[in-house]
Amino acid sequence: MEISTLATYHCLAFVWYFFVAYSVTHVKTEEPPSEVFLYGGQWKYLTVLNLVLQAVFYGVSFLADVLRLIKKLRCAKCVISSRDLLFSVLAFPLSTFVFISFWTLYTYNRELVYPKSLDGVIPLWLNHAMHTAVFPLALLEILALPHRYPAKKKGLILLGFVAFLYISWVLWIYSVTGEWVYPLFALFSPSGLAAFFAGSLAVIISCYNFGEFLNRMIWGQSKFSS
Repeated sequence: MEISTLATYHCLAFVWYFFVAYSVTHVKTEEPPSEVFLYGGQWKYLTVLNLVLQAVFYGVSFLADVLRLIKKLRCAKCVISSRDLLFSVLAFPLSTFVFISFWTLYTYNRELVYPKSLDGVIPLWLNHAMHTAVFPLALLEILALPHRYPAKKKGLILLGFVAFLYISWVLWIYSVTGEWVYPLFALFSPSGLAAFFAGSLAVIISCYNFGEFLNRMIWGQSKFSS
């Protein structure tokens, strides 16, 4: 794909995610559903954090494209390294995880993850923008250009660290409010919850490996952006 085309695509993706994240964080309702509590705001939800992450990733990608267009190759090389690290370790795994986990739980019992009362607060298009569109857009990014993945150990350590931070944030919110971010968590005993978190970590690691596999299958071992 031509650099100018990539720049246009990344700019549009950045604007889209910025718009969706803005729309989610500015949802207004006179009477919040009883399942929603105020502590932590929207920033307690992995879906919202993922939207912000995607906006940051596409902003960095657009900057890399612009630097390549104006021939600032030394600066572009550094930005491209950051772009590839963001995509491989966080942007693709989290988008895939959000898509798979949300729709799996929603199909099983939506009240565990997205209570029906939210339908009157969050429009249908916004729900799909948050939970559905994120996956095909991540796949499109892999098809659009190759990304250099870090050494497997480094990539998984970084991903595990971010997962640990989010789990710590969820547990902190529970310790302060006595409420779980997602109703699903209230069903588990402490050991069951630990097993659930371990299983979720295994799924997100699988998402990381899936992205690396697709990148290698489509672009081979040696073709990377420069």
